[in-house]
Formats: sequence, structure tokens, C-alpha cells
Amino acid sequence: MPSQPLIRTTGLSKQYPGVLALDSVDFELMPGEVHVLFGENGAGKSTLISMLAGANSPSGGTIELNGEKMRFGSVADAQAKGIYTVFQEFSLIPTLSVAENIFLGWEPMKGPFVDHREMRRRAREMFQELDFEIDPTEVTGRLSRAQQQMVEITKAFHGDLSVLILDEPTASLTDREVDHLFDFIETLKARGVGIIYISHRMQEFARIADRVTVLRDGAKIGTVAMDETDDDALVEMMTGRAISEIYPQIAHNPGEVLLRAEGVRTNGVQAADVDIRAGEVLGVAGLVGCGKSRLFRAMMGVAPRLAGRVTLKGQDITHAPTRQIIHHGMYYLSPDRKGEGLDLAKTANDNLAVNLVMGGRGGTGLINWSAVREASVQIADYVELHEGYRSRLVSQLSGGNQQKVLFGKCFGQDADVYILDEPTVGVDMGTRAALYLLIKELAEAGKAVVVISSDLPEVMHLAHRMLVMAHGRLSAELSGDEMTEDTILKHFFDESGATQ
Repeated sequence: MPSQPLIRTTGLSKQYPGVLALDSVDFELMPGEVHVLFGENGAGKSTLISMLAGANSPSGGTIELNGEKMRFGSVADAQAKGIYTVFQEFSLIPTLSVAENIFLGWEPMKGPFVDHREMRRRAREMFQELDFEIDPTEVTGRLSRAQQQMVEITKAFHGDLSVLILDEPTASLTDREVDHLFDFIETLKARGVGIIYISHRMQEFARIADRVTVLRDGAKIGTVAMDETDDDALVEMMTGRAISEIYPQIAHNPGEVLLRAEGVRTNGVQAADVDIRAGEVLGVAGLVGCGKSRLFRAMMGVAPRLAGRVTLKGQDITHAPTRQIIHHGMYYLSPDRKGEGLDLAKTANDNLAVNLVMGGRGGTGLINWSAVREASVQIADYVELHEGYRSRLVSQLSGGNQQKVLFGKCFGQDADVYILDEPTVGVDMGTRAALYLLIKELAEAGKAVVVISSDLPEVMHLAHRMLVMAHGRLSAELSGDEMTEDTILKHFFDESGATQ
């Protein structure tokens, strides 16, 4: 590895009124290296990269680029020096074409006019070089999230790219799209580009990381070579707790069948039979696109049911609307907290109150607002949402705190069956531990809990019984000692149907 880092920070700090967001952090990135930043929400990762990206100014310490001290005045300033950041929230204008987004501020001119033909030609050449299959004339808002991410990355290639910062780049990608991104990262490494990579998905680190720096409470805990560490050690560095303390032991006292699906079929999912019992956690695993979410969305009435029968506590709900299914005692937690789960323009308290209001009408149609406010406070305490965050707009909260609000909405009604679809997506281990305790309390209170997750360790640690889906079919039902990683992965690719 070359001796001189691309980036070196020394004693880098950021002080806000009453908060030390980053505390004297030393960090370095070498050419051709993928350096992962790992830590819980609020650990200081975003603060660190915001200063490297030029979006924020340090309160103390220094930043060196190729051995020269730097002070970036803006994001454009950092980009001009070869540092480009792809944030979680993209900077694309959805109504413009792909080519127009790529060349925004860099438009090729023909006399006094923008040369759109040249713009499209150069965009096409850039995509070919990067092996991205995107039409430069397409309206950007019509692209998938993965394609929009590719457009964001392509924008970095206007100048002499030396550092690429990727913030949670795989949060919304399919497995195939993740593979493409990782192949692209390997290409950049071979060119000598240094990559700072932020992710909560530890399973990705072994594939791409050279080193990992762990932050906690704004301070650097340590930097380790990826080939000299493992998940358990990283979790302990990040949280100060062993991984065995993250996943709780959930008592297994299965009772009556609360939810039964017989021959349920929906788009992309073949006929499936599922039973869910009181007092158990049913895990549902499979590759992205296998149909695991669509099957349970069909049971909930938020996806079309093409065939089959669904009963809840013995009552036929096959043709019931979603609102009626909710009132019968089933709750669905969406994986898309921003699009389906939360009202970003309202406060956390307002979001927590929604289900309380829906279920709190008496025979007069009046709402007891005092009782709603009191219950909202109890729920916020229950999900460990800090008091200072409760009156803030949900859009201003971190992903982990947004997920706590989403979980809190579950408790606005007394459901019997909870379907939790990707319940910890984009959430750090500390917040996960708190949410896992809520799942434990639900199951041990006699509720039926379904955990649909692409995070295999999560499902394996929480579930009493597991369904594996592959290619739109139930490929296996496993329990006890059958729930090993090798067995589960084998069924991820099984096209023969369920094995009982």
C-alpha cells in the first residue's frame, strides 16, 4: 500500500451548541482502498464525511489531501479537488433528463446555446466506460433507485476523481444491483481511487472492505484491518456490548393459530400455505425479489390477492379491505418508512397519535385528546424515543429514530398479529437491540410476530420457526436445529417448492 494517504484527518472535531458531534478524530484513506466507517446513528459518521465533502466546516483539527492541508469552502470546492460524495438523499432533479442531470453546471455549449446532442453523446460514452446500462434521454424521476445512484456516481467523473464517499449505498438495492455496485467499486480500486464506505450491513464488509474505522459517540474507537477482525469484534467495538447481548432469548410458548393463509397467490408469488401461532416469532427469509414481502402484503390487503383464503382468529378476511383487517387485529410495518410508514411533514408525536386516533373513537365519534396525548407519551417512552426528538418533524430525525417512531405506531392499537417487514433496515446495532426487545415483549405477551428480513443473522437469532422463499415459492419451513446458515442458503436457490 502506498505510504502517503489520499486523505488524512488529525484531531478533527465539530462542536455544535451543547453537542460535541466529532471529538478529535484521526482518520486516513489510502489510494485504492475501501475504508468503511462503522458506528451507530449519531456516532459521528455523517459529521465526518460532511467535512470531507465540503458540506461542513470543522471546529478544530486538520484535513490533508495528498499531504497538503485543505479547508473546503463548499461541496463544489471539494469536488473540484477530486472528492465526490453520493449521499443517501440524492441531489438529482427528477424532472430533468439523465444527461441534463449529469452535466448540470457543466453543460457543453454551441455558441450561446446548450448543445444537447453533445451532452447526450458524452453521457452515453461515460455510461459505456462505467458499464452502466442507462438511457441518457430518460427522465431521471422514472429511474429505479439503483439507476439514480449510478447517475449520481457518473456525475463524479467530470473531474479527476480521487476519493469517492458512499453513504449507505446498498440500502434500497436488489442483490443483483449490489453485485454490480461492488464490481464497480473493484474497478475504481484498480484505478487508485480511494473509497469511504458507510453502511450498517456488516455482511458486506468482508466482500469489499480493506479497513474499518469504528466511531462511537463522536470519538474514534479504533481502526482494524478487515482480514484481521470479524462481526462479533466489530459489534463489540461499536456498541461496547458483545453480539450475544444484542439478540434477546425469546421464550417459545406457541398457542392457537391466529393467522392462516391457504393457497394465497399474488403477483410474482405462487400459491402458499402459512400458519402463524400466538406466542411465536415466524421468520421469513429469502433473496431480494423472492416474493416474501408480496405474500404478506397480499394477506394484509395492500397487494392484490389473486387466489386463496386468509383467516384471522378464525374469521375469513380474504376479501376484507386493509382498514377492516387492521381493526380485526393485524398490523403491517412497512419497510418503506418514508413512503408508506410515516408522515415526514408531521412531528414524531403526531405520527404516534395516528393509530390512537383511528382506534380511539367512541360511539359519539368524539376523540379524547387528553388520553391520546398521554398514550403517545407512554409509547414514546416504551420505544425509547428521546424526549427532545418527540416534537421534531420526523423528516429531521435520524433513520434509527424514525424507525422507533414507526415501531411506536404499532402500539397505537392492540393487534394480535404483527407483520414486521424489514424492521431494522438502515438502523444501527444499538437501536436494533432496543427494537429486538420490543419484538421479544410482543411474542412473550402472546402476540404472533412475523419478521420478514433480508438480514439472515437477524432472522436466525429471533425466529422460533422460519419460512424460506425462492423464486416466488415457499422453498422450506425450518425450525430448531434445522435453522443453520448453510441449510437456509441452500433453500434460497431452490426452485422445487417447499420441503416439509
